[in-house]
Amino acid sequence: MNNLKKLIIAVLALAMVLSLCACGTNKSDETSEFTTVEAGKLHMATNAQFPPYEMVKDDGGFEGIDVEIATLIAEKLGLELVVDDMDFGSVITSVQTGKSDIAMAGLTVDEERLLNVDFTDTYAKGKQVIIVKEGSDIKSAEDLEGKMIGTQEATTGYFYCSDTPENGGFGEDSVIAYTNGAIAVQALLGGKVDCVVIDNEPAKAYANANPGLVILETPFVEEEYAIGVSKKNTALKDAVNAALKELIADGTVQSILDKYIKAN
Repeated sequence: MNNLKKLIIAVLALAMVLSLCACGTNKSDETSEFTTVEAGKLHMATNAQFPPYEMVKDDGGFEGIDVEIATLIAEKLGLELVVDDMDFGSVITSVQTGKSDIAMAGLTVDEERLLNVDFTDTYAKGKQVIIVKEGSDIKSAEDLEGKMIGTQEATTGYFYCSDTPENGGFGEDSVIAYTNGAIAVQALLGGKVDCVVIDNEPAKAYANANPGLVILETPFVEEEYAIGVSKKNTALKDAVNAALKELIADGTVQSILDKYIKAN
């Protein structure tokens, strides 16, 4: 009887040890797992009219800084990148509602966006600049008072400019928001607005493509870009951020930035 009791106790003890080990393994598995909208894919919401961060190629595909970084992040996660091209104003909503996994569109982290999605570490710096016609009497941001300002809808440029004067803006009545930067620039050329406030890199592309336009030397505001991820998918945010950190640490992100953004 004593031997039987000892055997039972030993078996129970072994079962408890195995149970504890199994629980630890499951916990570890849970923290490393993440879900995506489509199995084996990483859907990136963007507006592919923001050179050099995202652009449409002649063959209908996509290229740019964000596209290359996202492709490498997807590879590190064992996934294939899918670019979901849409209006800029829908990019955050697409991630928030679970239609896309990440948002990369030259996104600046601000309080309003933080209410809807989480962000990774920053990976690039940008600045909002002012495009005007040659000979314009606008020489700096101080000259925008009383002018009609063109921006791209839902961008930080729009929010900065349309804010109240008390907060450094010029009021909603002084700003026209266009679907994308190219349309805003056409409005400037057509005399519908006096200037366009937009990110420096696409501004350079638009100015180069349209003789007679110049970019003011003094930036309107400086910013940092990050990747938006759903607040409901913390595991994916952590995985994307870990992959991004590796790409920053080994110099890959900087090499991609240097490829598209040439030093002045």
